Amino acid sequence: MGTLITVSQFLLALSILIILHELGHFLAARFFGIKVEKFYLFFDAWGIKLFKFRKGDTEYGIGWLPLGGYVKIAGMVDESLDTEQLKTEPQQWEFRGKPAWQRLIIMVGGVVVNLLLGIFIFWMMTWSQGEKYVPTQAVNESGGIYAGPLGRKIGFQTGDKIIAFNGKPSENFLEEFANPDFIMGAKHEIQINRNGKDTTLILPSKLEEVLAEKSDLPIISPRFNFKIASVVEGTPAAKAGLAKEDIIVAIDSQKVAGFLDFKEIIQQKKNKNILLTVLKDKATETDNVSLKVEADGTIGFKPILFGFEEKEKVINYGFFESAGMGAKKAFSFLAANAMGFGKMLSGDIDPRKSLAGPVGMAQMYGSTWDWINFWGLTAMISLGLAFLNILPIPALDGGHVMFLLWEMITRKPVSDKALYIGQVIGMVILGSLMIFIFWVDIARALGF
Repeated sequence: MGTLITVSQFLLALSILIILHELGHFLAARFFGIKVEKFYLFFDAWGIKLFKFRKGDTEYGIGWLPLGGYVKIAGMVDESLDTEQLKTEPQQWEFRGKPAWQRLIIMVGGVVVNLLLGIFIFWMMTWSQGEKYVPTQAVNESGGIYAGPLGRKIGFQTGDKIIAFNGKPSENFLEEFANPDFIMGAKHEIQINRNGKDTTLILPSKLEEVLAEKSDLPIISPRFNFKIASVVEGTPAAKAGLAKEDIIVAIDSQKVAGFLDFKEIIQQKKNKNILLTVLKDKATETDNVSLKVEADGTIGFKPILFGFEEKEKVINYGFFESAGMGAKKAFSFLAANAMGFGKMLSGDIDPRKSLAGPVGMAQMYGSTWDWINFWGLTAMISLGLAFLNILPIPALDGGHVMFLLWEMITRKPVSDKALYIGQVIGMVILGSLMIFIFWVDIARALGF
């Protein structure tokens, strides 16, 4: 069930992003009177289509290969490598029959839509949710942070009390830790208090590589208490008699200090029988409950997290004020992408540890449906696609933009032969990159 939810979320997000990206190209082309022959969600490789219909001059459909989508614009050398149309004189309803500035607008249409979508989602999330966080001081007063497996790998320990980042006092340690300037910067020092003693934690120089590793648990987090909100029918939790308001205090006699501690312990016991120590609602004594953990490391309940109700801070923004915040978040994310890409090109980052393909991105959505998480990830992927597509690589939108800018500067169009060769080279580059990313995804999933 968890795998189905993960795949469903990813396919929904991918469908939204592909349709809107291609719609950007489609609407721009139609605005300038250019015929669009096809509009496809997913690729109909080798002519295999799951669904299609025709309206006007355009065939709309869904392909079987969910690695992207496309619009086939008349008179344009694209991934179809159709050169037959180039043997005749350019027509006024063809891409090649329009001035360079119009073709440029058409080519950046998809990237612009991806950018605007990312800003819009961040805008709406900021407006509807505000900025919610548990102040660093409140976390410290409640026993310090939870450090997940990746957090412990880079030096954190559960119970650490964070004081400052690179000497700057921390009000919201999660925001500071996720700041691209800190992650991509040359200095990664965090002042902490551990076991009553102040010390400085020096994180790895290639921090971004560690942060890119897959984990179902946060790197660091407040230590939330929890109790059962509801039990999913037919799951081990339901069969064992767990119910709303129950509190799990231990697993196989190992004390559970909070929800993330519980989650980490339970994930280590997949497909195993365990003994839970449970404090039933309004009971004063605990009961022991036996059950078998599911293969995905769950037992089938939804939690209520608590412990910081009076201390959590919420900053609400107005409708238009949220727009500025959304744009700030979007461009900050793009800047982080650009810095990361630059470090990969310079060799400072190992792409095997930082890139994520379809499998990696799908896993980010998780096995439970959380709309806040869904839209936040979708916004980031949309912005990532905008950045990727504008790179000056033939076969990407940025490659077409590169050729068009050359034409506008020199006032001489790039020859059809050069466009064709460039498209082939670009497709080889992208194909090789896709194979590499799939290999990284699969190797990471298998623990290599």
